[in-house]
Amino acid sequence: MKLLIKDGNIIDGTGREAFYGSILVEDGKIVQVYEGIDPLFSIRADEVYEARGLTVTPGFIDTHRHGDTAALTDPDFGIIELRQGVTTVLNGNCGLAPTPMSEENREALLSYIEPCLGHMPDEYFFPTLSSYLEALEEKPLRVNTATLAATGAITVAAKGFSQEPFTPEQLEKAKSLVRDAMEAGAFGLSCGIMYNPECYTLENEYVAMVSEAAPYGGYLTSHVRGEGNSLIPSVEEVIRIAGKAGVPINISHFKVVGIRNWGKSLPTAIEKIEAARAEGIDVTTDAYPYMAGSTTILTLVPPTVPVDTINTPEGIELLKKEIARDHDDWDNMVHSIGWDRIIISSVICPEYKFCSGKNMEEIAKEMGVCPEAALAELVEKNSGKVGVILMSMSESDVELVLGLPYTSVISDSLYGGGDLPHPRLYGSFPRMIAHMVRDRKLMSLEEAVHKMTGLPAKRMGLTDRGLLKEGMAADICVFDPETIQDTATFTEPKQYATGLNLVLVGGKKAVIDDTVTGAFAGKVLRKGR
Repeated sequence: MKLLIKDGNIIDGTGREAFYGSILVEDGKIVQVYEGIDPLFSIRADEVYEARGLTVTPGFIDTHRHGDTAALTDPDFGIIELRQGVTTVLNGNCGLAPTPMSEENREALLSYIEPCLGHMPDEYFFPTLSSYLEALEEKPLRVNTATLAATGAITVAAKGFSQEPFTPEQLEKAKSLVRDAMEAGAFGLSCGIMYNPECYTLENEYVAMVSEAAPYGGYLTSHVRGEGNSLIPSVEEVIRIAGKAGVPINISHFKVVGIRNWGKSLPTAIEKIEAARAEGIDVTTDAYPYMAGSTTILTLVPPTVPVDTINTPEGIELLKKEIARDHDDWDNMVHSIGWDRIIISSVICPEYKFCSGKNMEEIAKEMGVCPEAALAELVEKNSGKVGVILMSMSESDVELVLGLPYTSVISDSLYGGGDLPHPRLYGSFPRMIAHMVRDRKLMSLEEAVHKMTGLPAKRMGLTDRGLLKEGMAADICVFDPETIQDTATFTEPKQYATGLNLVLVGGKKAVIDDTVTGAFAGKVLRKGR
């Protein structure tokens, strides 16, 4: 069946100026893009969608989501994405993934990543990324789903959560898991250097693992070691790793956190990136259009404080001491933004449901203890499975990053559950248009669309998506840029965006007038296939 999207304002994803025209779709592909008016064009279509007065773009590509578990276990996976115009997602970010697993470390791995990725049922066991992708291909998908190989999961599979360096045998195991992942179709590697156990991985160990992706054309995307006081050396670190490994590098959710760092560290970090780009190192960044981040409560615990004894009198005293000072190689979020800017978004124990939506200062008062003791109790009683929202950024810094020509738009969406997820889960891409383009006038609509389509597709190495041109997959959005709107807020985050007239995935109608259809037209994407 041939579908014609007729007389729309076409933004093709390249960044070029919009043009008036029509697009003919057949068998899931774009077969013709016509500029201007062709009186005979409609004759060649079985169905015509009138797009006059509307904007037509490629489907949005989110290269930073944490939907690895949800894609397998949640029958509604894809609805939140489609309601934003997202037609392709990339999981496996920040080194956090449910694969590869080792039998002895499966439970520890899944427990650690649950606040970000959600609960993985007991029946699932994925010793390699290829086994995970095979399971995913058996599931009906609403959106195209791709993955990165996560070096955090690889590290746990090879040596557990040990703080010791890799043995030669363990490093060979890790390298073999990288090769398996790349051969299975991973688009690259992700690392989370601030997370346990990756914070203990040595630079030469990273280089050894990442180098395995180079022959496959993979890239590295990194949650850097520190995004606060240590932002600049952290950026330099991942650029060195990528340069030595011979792969491109993307800096995940690029930002600076900590009130005293606002307006200061970021320009120097950008200078480091642009100096590396001038030297021929392929460095890019991504960012989400919000002033707050979201992660697990364990990131608030200094690496010098043992989690297994944190809720003892000795543990609380040590926690007080370590949180009261700066650390050279760890972001002390409490020290940099304060307890009142740290909000609990999810817990697993019913008796702590009262914490959701409250900041740590408020929670401590209700519990009748100091904030450090409240933190220790939440960590211990919930086995570390607590989500937090960090009000850690300034709008001017966020806008500076989003305006960089090599920054893609992402959501960094977490699927850990809870009543108060970060609103970026529901609204990132419409917010980019509604707030950054329409309200703030930070950039043109064409630039913003490029950052959500052609630019992330290029970073991933996708050759058949991200642009509106002949031969590309028919992943297409149609909307009015004057009315598209995110509605999710920090107090009421579970609200869908509005203003999408039509979304196609593989040529099939996935959204019609803000209503998700029954189409499961997504597929598992593998690099090079």
